[in-house]
Amino acid sequence: MPERAAWFRRCHCSDASEAEIRSSLTGAGVRLQEAVEGPCGIVCFEKVNDEVLSLLHSARREANSRVVAITTEQSESQNSFAWRLLHAGASDVIAWDRNRSPASWVRARIDRWSELDELTATLTRRESLIGNSPAWSTTVRNVVEAARFSGAPILLTGESGTGKELLARLISLVDPVEAGNPLKRELVTVDCGALVPELSGSEFFGHERGAFTSAVTQREGAFATANGRTLLLDEIGEVPFHLQAQLLRAIQEKTYKRVGGNTWQTTNFRLVCATNRNLIRMVHEGQFRLDLYHRIAGCVVRVPSLRERKADILPLATHFLQRIFSDSTPGFDPPVAEYLLNRPYEGNVRELRQLIERIATRHARKGPITVGDIAEEDRPPDGVLLRSWPDDSLEQSIANAVITGVSLKEITQTTAETAIRIAVQSEQGNLQRAASRLGITDRALQMRRASGRLQPGSGGAG
Repeated sequence: MPERAAWFRRCHCSDASEAEIRSSLTGAGVRLQEAVEGPCGIVCFEKVNDEVLSLLHSARREANSRVVAITTEQSESQNSFAWRLLHAGASDVIAWDRNRSPASWVRARIDRWSELDELTATLTRRESLIGNSPAWSTTVRNVVEAARFSGAPILLTGESGTGKELLARLISLVDPVEAGNPLKRELVTVDCGALVPELSGSEFFGHERGAFTSAVTQREGAFATANGRTLLLDEIGEVPFHLQAQLLRAIQEKTYKRVGGNTWQTTNFRLVCATNRNLIRMVHEGQFRLDLYHRIAGCVVRVPSLRERKADILPLATHFLQRIFSDSTPGFDPPVAEYLLNRPYEGNVRELRQLIERIATRHARKGPITVGDIAEEDRPPDGVLLRSWPDDSLEQSIANAVITGVSLKEITQTTAETAIRIAVQSEQGNLQRAASRLGITDRALQMRRASGRLQPGSGGAG
């Protein structure tokens, strides 16, 4: 079994306990590093206090790692801190009990995270999933984990245009039972919002010849077509209530009857559902069956809106431009970049793509994208650009930090480092342009790189 690397830190942990933990982890194949860097880390401590919480928060932020918090004291009072440790930045909390092989537990978690990171990185590059924002990266990782390590139905929720169908295609590629079954990579999609109520049963289950006036031949429905494949029921909240009971049986039993037929048909598929509606609210209002909801919501992943992943706006816009200008992709003039970042995007990524297509149509194919390339109907009213910063998400993030005891100095430092990282990424690693965007000297960024606080080559958007 190959070794797995992880950085290690202790906080108010006795020398004897640290030595025992280190020895056990090494024996389990975990190679411990002193530098706080890399995808996985371990923090051991005796009692939970503000210093431990601060260490977890700082380590998670600086190293961008998933961290196992190991407590050497087992008591009910410690148990009550588990959720607070997670909120501070721990990915899991383990009470060290030498009689239960806790080192193997840590190794198993590191193995899982490493495999997940490698798979996610490979798929992100291969499928051109654009975005490095924490909200989007977490969503993609959650989808890949649910698809790879579970056969449960996956429900994707979120506003229209956020990329739910893109993630459904990703699920079809990752599904663990896909090995030896090339059909599993195929995604069969039913747009439930476009169904004609009178014919929706035929769309799902097919029909026999003569089942209704226009049924001149037998027809297979989506459940037959999806046999051995992945089935996406898009906008499942639009399914008529009278049809939901039949849909439940087909999903639960993998059996159905064609409309007008008496013979039970069988099918086998991986189910993915997507909706922009609040299904729980629909259940309370009597518009959606509770038993159907629980059948489709084996794993629920909320897809963030574009306003929750603003760091991805310019990389996405550049990606859409690259698909249009295959030879030489123009950049964005600063006023255009500012405009793109502050537009509300009620239609999310779909709206951004359409906007970029309209802009590209007007561009003269020389020089950067300038304000004149933006159509009059897309321009800010009265020429006034409404800035959406600071917004509610920033206030909520700061509130969470204050609640968990993060100091003002640390909040300020984190905010500055985040702004610098985003600026460098948006300028594809060009420190001079990033410094200009931030209103500081490129010398300041160069000093940060030399000190190791800014990673070289941290440009690009995946």
